[in-house]
Amino acid sequence: MVSKSLRIWFVIHFVADYLFAIPLLIAPTWLLSLFGWQSIDPFTARLVGAALIGIGGASLTERNASADAFRAMLNLKLLWASAAIIGMTVTMLGGGYPLIGWGIDLIFVAFFFIWLYYRLQLREK
Repeated sequence: MVSKSLRIWFVIHFVADYLFAIPLLIAPTWLLSLFGWQSIDPFTARLVGAALIGIGGASLTERNASADAFRAMLNLKLLWASAAIIGMTVTMLGGGYPLIGWGIDLIFVAFFFIWLYYRLQLREK
């Protein structure tokens, strides 16, 4: 059985993803310059925006799905978050990026542990 709190977290995740995804797709240079980025690659920023649309959108559409669907979604979210954390941490340790990068990294860490908690709750018996 899927808990109501996990279903709520999926909606929260949808909102969080779309708040960043839409500006990344429409105006990546504007958005990233607000956060202090000096060098901006719109192609990569829009690719990240597209990934956020996909994962966030799936969070919304699957919020009422079965436990099996939630397991699959949580596996995807754990893989996405862990790869993003590794990539962002390595990049930030190289220096030259605004401090907000660490904040974004920490947001992914927080979501990773939220997803891990719920994935462990949904282990197949």
